[in-house]
Amino acid sequence: MNDAIRTHSRAALPMPDLRGSFPGPFPASTYADDIERHATRWLRTHPLVDSERALGALSQITGQGVARTFPTAGRDDLFLCADLFLWLTAFDDAHGEATGARDPARLARVIGDCVHLIAGHDEPPGSPSAFTDALGDLLARFRERATPVQYLRLTAHLRDNLFGILWEAHHFNRPDDITMRDYRAMRPHTVFVRTVIATGEVFLGYELSEAERSLAPVRELEAAVADLAGWINDLASYAKETRTARDGPWTLNLPSLLMRQHDCDLEEAFRLASRMCERRAEVAAARIVELSAGEGPLSDHAQALKSVASSYVWHIRHSRYQV
Repeated sequence: MNDAIRTHSRAALPMPDLRGSFPGPFPASTYADDIERHATRWLRTHPLVDSERALGALSQITGQGVARTFPTAGRDDLFLCADLFLWLTAFDDAHGEATGARDPARLARVIGDCVHLIAGHDEPPGSPSAFTDALGDLLARFRERATPVQYLRLTAHLRDNLFGILWEAHHFNRPDDITMRDYRAMRPHTVFVRTVIATGEVFLGYELSEAERSLAPVRELEAAVADLAGWINDLASYAKETRTARDGPWTLNLPSLLMRQHDCDLEEAFRLASRMCERRAEVAAARIVELSAGEGPLSDHAQALKSVASSYVWHIRHSRYQV
């Protein structure tokens, strides 16, 4: 654990050393700048953020991040992937956590409108909004691109994401009610990683059979990458989250849970969390090697998960997470 971040207290805290499992440099699509420009255009067509500064920042991190998530995918597929991530991130920023905690009934109504569209209805029961218009655009494009099974799997994960946002908002003002088991179960949905994984089969042109999907190494790989994505994000965003937290001694993230569970200080919690991340990265790297030994969908899936994990490792160095 040789890296460090600086928190609001300006004290250096340990961060996981992932170089043995995901050493980088991480390959990026040659379309990275095109994706960023497309993201800017799409957000201007669908005004999901409330300022030019926020639009530019979200377009930049999404464009460069998506280019590292699926570096071999085609240009139009990367545009669609970026738009999905833009929508999820902007929805969470606009409606989740603090906003949802202040008005959970409104958040439930907004999510209900989105679920109505995901279920296949043409119009939401409430008034149209920028978010429902943008979601309708995304769903129509995915229906054209994905197989029926891929589409159902993707929309199932989208529902999970929306429930995760509602769950997080519900606990925002009382995170000390959450157990470690609760958090580990829900964190992959609130960091959107399983949705990103599901798009890999759409964009990279392979599809696992149900027998392949149920194999222990596949399940272990997906679980390890999902944990790693959420936990390293928690460490990177801790300073920003605690700076903006409204009330109470806890924020809803891994370090805070570890402090409560182990009755330890923040530095020790970061050390424990870093070791957890390192162990999950080691599991993911081992399963990637194992599944990449042959050819076909299993190898394709392993390589897709490798790039997804790498993109999350890349993301945590972005200025979005700096105080």
